[in-house]
Amino acid sequence: MKIIMTTEVDRASMNIREKLIENFGFKEVDLSFDGIPVYKMRDFLILTTNREMIYYDHLDREIERQINVEPEMIAFASRHSSQQKLPALTVHVTGNWKDAMYGGVDGHLALAEPRAMKLALLKMYELNDLGWTVCYEATHHGPSELDVPSFFIEIGSSETEWRNERAGEIIAETILYVLENYRNSKFSVAVGVGGGHYAPKQTKRALEGEIAFSHIAPKYVHPLSREMLIQAIRRTSGSVDALYIDWKGSLSEMRSLVRALAEELGLEFIRD
Repeated sequence: MKIIMTTEVDRASMNIREKLIENFGFKEVDLSFDGIPVYKMRDFLILTTNREMIYYDHLDREIERQINVEPEMIAFASRHSSQQKLPALTVHVTGNWKDAMYGGVDGHLALAEPRAMKLALLKMYELNDLGWTVCYEATHHGPSELDVPSFFIEIGSSETEWRNERAGEIIAETILYVLENYRNSKFSVAVGVGGGHYAPKQTKRALEGEIAFSHIAPKYVHPLSREMLIQAIRRTSGSVDALYIDWKGSLSEMRSLVRALAEELGLEFIRD
């Protein structure tokens, strides 16, 4: 089953949930998760909690325990917050490059599904008639402890945007499109290093070419160890073909490390 995870404590999440139920034929079934009714449409389930989702480590195990369903993929429908209050539609995988400030475990990364995130980026860009920013975000926050692929797809970045009905429709349609199509998509996959939180160069590459990004390590978490980059490769669903670096957006020691690691592992080295 493909899981769409929502939460009652998040206005954007509830906006997306409402649009999924209103527009795509989801029906309530005789199941509950965290005491809240479950909705189903074909092999898609909408689950809802009353917890902040970033702190929901081992959610995949809890789904199996509560409703006896083994998740194939988890799409977290969520809000995005920023001080700049930038109207945005974003997608990213979770995990902590260093300290776990907002959920998850220090130095642990969730399992990324690059095909799904690239499809989400492309579909949001296609549907975006709001004039908002569409982008990847760097890997950040929890949950990090999941054994199935997952991604956060978000409406940002203030109460006004979280309640925007068109944004809810765009994200709802994008989630279903991604979950229906990601398995049949073929892209060259890269772990991204460098740049800012909103990964402008990685976003541009993914929108304009055949590359799909897995984990993205922005400059503000540099320097990183070789072991963390290896973990990013291992915590990618499917194979990784390349290591990508935003050259100007990286510390010099990271440039050397990424180049050497790509050579050692026989991966393509992409410098932007």
